Amino acid sequence: MINSVLKHLRKDQQQRYKLLMIAMVVMLLLSITLAVMIGPVPISPFQVWQIALSQILPNVTGDWTPAQVQIIWLIRFPRVLLAFFVGAGLSVVGVIMQALVSNPLADPFIFGISSGASVGAVLVILLGIFSMFGVYALSLGAFLGALVAFILVFLLARQQGKLFPTRLILVGVAVSYMFEAMTSFLALKAGSGEATQRVLFWLLGGLSGTKWSDLILPVLALLVGIGYLLFQTRSLNALLIGEETARTLGVDTDSFRKQLFFVTSFLTGVIVAVSGVIGFVGLMIPHSVRFLVGSDHRRVLPLSLLLGGIFIIWADVIARIIVAPEEVPIGIITALFGTPFFIWLMQSSSDIFRGGRL
Repeated sequence: MINSVLKHLRKDQQQRYKLLMIAMVVMLLLSITLAVMIGPVPISPFQVWQIALSQILPNVTGDWTPAQVQIIWLIRFPRVLLAFFVGAGLSVVGVIMQALVSNPLADPFIFGISSGASVGAVLVILLGIFSMFGVYALSLGAFLGALVAFILVFLLARQQGKLFPTRLILVGVAVSYMFEAMTSFLALKAGSGEATQRVLFWLLGGLSGTKWSDLILPVLALLVGIGYLLFQTRSLNALLIGEETARTLGVDTDSFRKQLFFVTSFLTGVIVAVSGVIGFVGLMIPHSVRFLVGSDHRRVLPLSLLLGGIFIIWADVIARIIVAPEEVPIGIITALFGTPFFIWLMQSSSDIFRGGRL
């Protein structure tokens, strides 16, 4: 009898997950279409996909102007797609971090990882370090900055060989402020030139001026990262339960944590390099997905990827139109959603602030 009930419940969960995946894919296609349509120049949904297909398939023709092709294919489409990959990557990083440190408040922004990446990227922008790597210099600088910040937070938060949730939050905030101060100092020392203005806008996140070439590295990084993680869902599930349980199940937690450190820093660095600092996405999206499908990473990772991408697409749309023709940094939009979510989550997870260790 019990086995029959459990089997029925698992079947219901699988059906719910499939329906959610289908709904997310439909929402993604609608979001891409509407986001490309919205702007000062009105464009129909049919023109959006006709022009897109005409750039991919040589035999597709239609009634449109060269200006419409430029607006849709060269300006709006790459920006919307980059928004999707940025949101997807930040959401995946949030999922990893929450499993890595067993803390529901883990997020690359809150833990200072994004701020560390920003220092590395600003050093590249203002001082030209790693210039020998060409177009990959910014991503390399951001990756190294994120890695340094993550290691610093992890080491400072450990006490007697254990991680304490309270210490993680406090150390993460402190490290974040430290790297933000370093970034501000670098920007001030650089003067008031074009590079400084670029840094100040970039620190709040933005996708303006996106070109197709900007998508190459984020797409490759996300494919490699999510591919690796989907093969590690069992270990991620075990790690989320607890380190002792994970070891009992045969997970080499020390080695696995180091791998996750690298993947998290790599993804954060690549994303920050192309979009600037965008906060709270890695906090909100994984929790929203777990509310829908539970904590199994086989379901959480794909759904977080899709929902995070959709969220940033619409955050970018709001950033473009809220004070048009001016543009609001996208980090401001995500903070307006993320701050109340963080406060609610902190209140609902108040037991983790009672001094217990992970």
